[in-house]
Amino acid sequence: MREMSSFAEFALDFQNLAYLLAALLFILALAGLSKQSTAKQGNYAGMIGMGLALVATVITVLALSSVPMVSFLVMTLGVGIGAVIGIYRATKVEMTGMPELIALLHSFVGLGAVLVGFNSYILDPGHGIPGDGFHLGEVGLAVFIGAVTLTGSIVAYLKLSAKISGKPLTLPGRNWLNLGAILLALILIGILVNTTKLAIGLPILVLITVIALALGVHLVAAIGGGDMPVVVSMLNSYSGWAAAMAGFTLSSDLLIITGALVGSSGAYLSYIMCKAMNRSFISVILGGFGSDGAVATDDTEYGEHREVTAADVADMLKNAQSVMITPGYGMAVAQAQYPVAELTSKLRAAGVEVTFGIHPVAGRLPGHMNVLLAEAKVPYDIVLEMDEVNEDFANIDVVLVIGANDTVNPAAEQPGSPIAGMPVLKVWEAKNVVVFKRSMGNAGYAGVQNPLFFQENTQMLLGDAKVSVEQIINSL
Repeated sequence: MREMSSFAEFALDFQNLAYLLAALLFILALAGLSKQSTAKQGNYAGMIGMGLALVATVITVLALSSVPMVSFLVMTLGVGIGAVIGIYRATKVEMTGMPELIALLHSFVGLGAVLVGFNSYILDPGHGIPGDGFHLGEVGLAVFIGAVTLTGSIVAYLKLSAKISGKPLTLPGRNWLNLGAILLALILIGILVNTTKLAIGLPILVLITVIALALGVHLVAAIGGGDMPVVVSMLNSYSGWAAAMAGFTLSSDLLIITGALVGSSGAYLSYIMCKAMNRSFISVILGGFGSDGAVATDDTEYGEHREVTAADVADMLKNAQSVMITPGYGMAVAQAQYPVAELTSKLRAAGVEVTFGIHPVAGRLPGHMNVLLAEAKVPYDIVLEMDEVNEDFANIDVVLVIGANDTVNPAAEQPGSPIAGMPVLKVWEAKNVVVFKRSMGNAGYAGVQNPLFFQENTQMLLGDAKVSVEQIINSL
């Protein structure tokens, strides 16, 4: 009996130390992920921290369990099933499918918070225990935030994977509906805190869950088009706060710290992206913002576009002193990052100055283009952000727009445009612009026609981006 008690004491001490080290590693992971050059080390730090936390948790559960073998089998089964599914999905998903996969993973965090909240309440509904109101408040908030994250993430997944329409749901007075749902849920949480009977409190908790589930659907359904990358970032923040509330419910310091790190970093990233898109951060939280992302109809006659061949582009690049490449989601779809990296190497070897201009929301995920280019071994020091390059386009000989549309659309500078006010890469100021596009029939994710395609200094290279870049390399 004494040996078991000693082991349990050792396990708790080890858990406290392991959780402290894991928390530090998670902070280092976020710091590493802030730069491309240190992102890999940041990922390693996060993985080591999570592994350490898992080992410590397993040891502690076994030390404190009255039936350690049963506990071990249950944990092994749960971790094993999750690991098999996770590894399978991670090895099968394409980079173009990452946004919707991440959105779906956020829903699991929300579901976990809801289940933890209900389990905690059923086991400890607060039968008149002094000071138990704080615990019930934790339960109510955990369930509310978790349920919003659950359904909001599912709707985001369905939109990003084109399983449902990407058009926004614009109900009359939708912001008042959202505000009313939040206030009603808070009132019900206040009632729950002062309820000591399970028979009364459980229906209230169920009602809070139903309201939160509906709110999550409406928040994300009200957003569409080019605003979806911000939604993924914001759902990341919601999942963090849901995890933090679950940590309070479970009295888990590490879960509280981890959730707070994810929640705050996700919120800050969303704030940065909102600034990049000239959107209101508060409006993001309320659901449906900016132009509402609706597909717009444009009857403006822009004239005829001019097409060019890969050989013509190769000749243009041979005579250029400076080239800037602005990638977008089309590059990810075509998996053209590797030939783009090869083209970059050839041009730099020939003495051409090559840089990349990256819009903060290029692709459908924060950092989407940076990850693709790093994967293809493009040097970090020539991959620059929009703010670093936007004043340089007038001095660029050739700009290659590879699969980008909304992020290089001059319509953003036109009042009344659906993307009006959104900061964009001013590629049209360059001497020559070559746009790689599969066809002229697609108006882009935000559904807005791009006047850039019809300007005098712009030429269109139509077809698959990967094939087009490979043809240019052969011509060089």
